[in-house]
Amino acid sequence: MWFRVLGTLEVRSGSHRLIRIGAAKQRTLLAVLLLNVNRPVHADRLVDALWPQRPPRTAAVALRTYVSALRQVLGLADRADPPLLSTVPGGYQLHISPSHLDLLTFEELAAQGRQALTDGRPGLAAERLRRALGLWRGRPFEDVPLDPRLGTELIRLEERRLAAQETWIDSQLALGHHGDLLAELGALVAEQPLRERLQAQWMLALYRSGRQAEALRAYRDLRRQLVQELGVEPSPPLQRLHRQILAGHADLTPPAGATGATGAQPGAPVVPRQLPRDIGGFIGRAAELARLSALAHPGERSGAPVIGTIDGMAAVGKTALAVHAAHRLADRFADGQLFIDLHGFTQGMPPVDPADALGRMLGALGVPGEQIPPDLDARAALYRTRLAGRRVLILLDNAAEESQVRPLLPGAPGCLTLITSRRRLAGLEDVRRLSLDVLPRDEALALFTRTAGERRLAGQPAGPLTEIVELCGRLPLAIRVAAARLRSRPGWTPAHLADRLRDRQHRLGELEVDRLSVTTAMDLSYHRLGSDLQGMYRLLGLHPGPDIERHAAAALAGTTLQHADRLLDDLVDAHLLQEPVSGRYRFHDLLRAHATATLADEDTEIDRRTALTRLFDHYVSAVPAAAEPAHPGAADHVPRVRRPVGPVPLPGGPARGAEWLDAELANLLAAAAHAAGHGWPVHARRLAVVLQRHLHTRAHHARVPHAALAPVGADRDRELAALCGLGDVHLAQGRSGEAAECFEQALEIARAVIGRGGGPDAPRAHARPAPGRSAEYSDYPDYPAYSEYSDYPDYPAYSEYSEYALEIARATGDRDGELRALTGLGFVHLLRGEYRTAADHYRRALKIARRVGDRGAQFEGLYGLARAHQATGHPAKALVYHQAALDIARDSGHPADQARSQPGPRAPRVRNASTSRPRPRATLPGRSEWF
Repeated sequence: MWFRVLGTLEVRSGSHRLIRIGAAKQRTLLAVLLLNVNRPVHADRLVDALWPQRPPRTAAVALRTYVSALRQVLGLADRADPPLLSTVPGGYQLHISPSHLDLLTFEELAAQGRQALTDGRPGLAAERLRRALGLWRGRPFEDVPLDPRLGTELIRLEERRLAAQETWIDSQLALGHHGDLLAELGALVAEQPLRERLQAQWMLALYRSGRQAEALRAYRDLRRQLVQELGVEPSPPLQRLHRQILAGHADLTPPAGATGATGAQPGAPVVPRQLPRDIGGFIGRAAELARLSALAHPGERSGAPVIGTIDGMAAVGKTALAVHAAHRLADRFADGQLFIDLHGFTQGMPPVDPADALGRMLGALGVPGEQIPPDLDARAALYRTRLAGRRVLILLDNAAEESQVRPLLPGAPGCLTLITSRRRLAGLEDVRRLSLDVLPRDEALALFTRTAGERRLAGQPAGPLTEIVELCGRLPLAIRVAAARLRSRPGWTPAHLADRLRDRQHRLGELEVDRLSVTTAMDLSYHRLGSDLQGMYRLLGLHPGPDIERHAAAALAGTTLQHADRLLDDLVDAHLLQEPVSGRYRFHDLLRAHATATLADEDTEIDRRTALTRLFDHYVSAVPAAAEPAHPGAADHVPRVRRPVGPVPLPGGPARGAEWLDAELANLLAAAAHAAGHGWPVHARRLAVVLQRHLHTRAHHARVPHAALAPVGADRDRELAALCGLGDVHLAQGRSGEAAECFEQALEIARAVIGRGGGPDAPRAHARPAPGRSAEYSDYPDYPAYSEYSDYPDYPAYSEYSEYALEIARATGDRDGELRALTGLGFVHLLRGEYRTAADHYRRALKIARRVGDRGAQFEGLYGLARAHQATGHPAKALVYHQAALDIARDSGHPADQARSQPGPRAPRVRNASTSRPRPRATLPGRSEWF
């Protein structure tokens, strides 16, 4: 949870959603606690702040009520340890880390800036102080009604701001940026005319800018005002500066002991050494370091400056790698190293303007401030001039986009420029690109062990450690945060930490410690996106599958394929999405969690349901279109849904359709399961029925989502179709008993439905139980493996069911049912040794299959004819049919059919049917009951 007080009072949740604190007294209570953050506040003081005139007699009770209400508004934060708002003896205390309150962050940055200036590092001081001042949005608590007695606290805050501003001005003067300060200093002096430190800075900036007379006039005006209004003379330091300006040799050295922009003595060559501190014990990235080292080879591309970019997702370790590589290469660049953080993705900081970046880098190269041109092009030209003929390593960290870094590139050979960015800077020409991926597992484990401490992990099993780094997505920042949490909690074991990280919904919340936060790092990337990209990013988090294809993404977002392509490409360039295969996209696990959390914060349930409906509409249109060439009629008995508005792929030919289904299989099964479990039963049913047929032929039956085939509501027609489909699934998976139960129920329903006429699609559905029920008896190995008729099930029952199925199918015009019955009868007669009758059934089935274009039924007809001719001693004809069946199986990409259609040994003749052992079966309904 984040609090902002340097302006209007704001409270934001972990996902940066604004939390409304509406009641005036509630805001006053929070403001007083924030003014005294991390310190106990006595209840009497809070009562005085809430009721400054006359507290009511029930003030103590009312205070407890307001505190309770405030805890409720702040929500889950009270689960922290210690609680966000705790009760202490005599009062209350608000516990907030510096990174979660802008006032504390400001004080910390301001202190760092003052220390850096004292240490003679004006560049670092300027950066820290600029970040500190950037947190101010106006007067502190400007929208909160506060007791006038708290006015001294607010004055103290304003004084800290002015002091930080003056220190920042000192750092700018030390860097030689006096010309850039004139406008701002003039405004500040007008607001604070008696503030002597500001007046001294104003005089020095005027003098250094060649405006000596104006500097002397400023001193005279100040002295007159002090004497007339206060009766005092200016301070001795100010009088000394006045004398120096009069003499024409004002002290040009920066305050606080700094000797110049780079610490060099006048006349000495300026050799900047600006690289940040390297990471001790840097782990891994050997291949990446080798590639970066190759860029600095003396003979490498001698005709042009060498530029390398390092891009990758948030928290993947780009800056750490670049800094480590730069330190390893520093001795090859005798003229120094320049470093600048461009703040392309920094919380609370806008990206650095290229002109400002050039001003700082020119100052670091020894250019006096008065000689730095005011406009961007002139600064860039001078920068290239200063670098010409020199060997300087330039590290441009955290770039926002190409236009920010292009003016900062040297123009002549000899220099090496390394650029890090979360975006692929594809618009930069003639650069060497390195896209940084997550750590390999062994390096991830090494990083976790080093951060948590080898002693801390001594004797711990390896399994939980491996699981932790995998749950962290092998992302360096996530690993460091998880290891830091384990190190700081002696009572935790790695197994306990792994258990906490398994919770997908709260995983990102676990990956936060002090100022390190994976969520914050990802938020920065997200908030740099435009609204269209943010919308696509959030919606992609809805997809239930492991990846998403471009057509599905367009349907999910409700946009055109061309627009979706552009959005997806931009998300890939921003490293918020991966494209492992052309046209298919996926999230890093932690980015998926972030997208899902962001979606929950910013979109309503209606928005999410509408988007998923578009996706499922797309799938239930695309899947039959892909399956129809190979599995015609697969979804004929399933309730239809509306056709989607978005694009639907229409793969050409059975093989193309089967390939598309195979490529999308994991997504389609996940979509069917999600639709079944979250309120889209018709979509789930339609998807599952078509997929069941495809998966059966592709030997993937075990993955069919059973829940998607469950009966829908109390609709008897749909229940009948659902039971038949579920029975088919059980058969395909080898569960004959479960299949029989489904078909027995279907038969009873079919008899009842036919008796009342049924719906418009009922006749087709009613024909399915008979061939389905008879299929129970086909769950045996192919017949050539047996030599005795007595090894086979009850064929009369099989035959009788198939005859009924054939009559029903013909009466209702169900071509698919007729094909099933004919091939079933052909199979029965083959097993009985009645090969001519079997061949006749298969020929009739083949004729219908060719007429309707059912390639699967054509295969069954050809395969049956091949077996019949093989059994009757016509191997030549059998071979022709085998080859034709094999061609269809290969064309359709059905591995199981390819194996079946290979020519085999001649089938044995079976004994007389009277020797068969009957199996128990249900009593068949009379034919009159079916029609």
